[in-house]
Amino acid sequence: MGEVMLALARTFASLKSGRVWLYVLTPAVLSLFVSIGLAIWGLGSFVQWMLAYPPMTWLAGWGLLWLATFLAYLGGWMAIFAIAYVLASLLAAIVIMPLILKHLSASEYGDVAPMGKDSFVAAAMNSVVASLIFVVAWLATIPLWLIPGLSLLLPLLLMAWLNRRTFAYDALSMHASEAEWRDMRKQHKTPLFMLGLTMALLAHVPLIGLLVPALAALAFVHFGLESLRRSRGGALVTIEGETL
Repeated sequence: MGEVMLALARTFASLKSGRVWLYVLTPAVLSLFVSIGLAIWGLGSFVQWMLAYPPMTWLAGWGLLWLATFLAYLGGWMAIFAIAYVLASLLAAIVIMPLILKHLSASEYGDVAPMGKDSFVAAAMNSVVASLIFVVAWLATIPLWLIPGLSLLLPLLLMAWLNRRTFAYDALSMHASEAEWRDMRKQHKTPLFMLGLTMALLAHVPLIGLLVPALAALAFVHFGLESLRRSRGGALVTIEGETL
């Protein structure tokens, strides 16, 4: 957990920079406008759709229409938040992550040589695939939310997985070689997930939830590049005849 705490500490320390705040706020503001639009024009239709299918019809048949309506509205708001979070995550991964990497590589991690592949297409595909899997898993687990506790636990675990899957790869794709990425994913499997889970918990804090995807991108860059620096042990790296 020491590596996770260090990454979080450096993440919040980075917020002293106005440029970093711009990176953090951009996906949040855009996703907020989408959330407002969905709440105004889509929430009612989504609630009516949920009330027409089990288990809501079962609850209504048992004389618990109020509970079915409450759960439908709860599911609707959670769906809006999930859509907004996925959108913010995509923006953070595809648009903001390269900017954060460039900023931190030039300042705090100038000694970490880029030995990976700077592929925008690969990073974008990774983010899109992760988001699609998240959406499918989120929809598939909705019936389980009736089990006490799972309505809180399942979204947290899914969001933690989305954070790790999206940002861990994107943070290291440019700097880590394929062998280094495999070793990193194996040796730091638990810390990477715990960092994703920590950011998922922060996402459920009122008012800052939509800031979390960009904060997660920042945290995973700090975690990944510092871990890469330590794994190389400060060794000099030679690329095309130049010592880095």
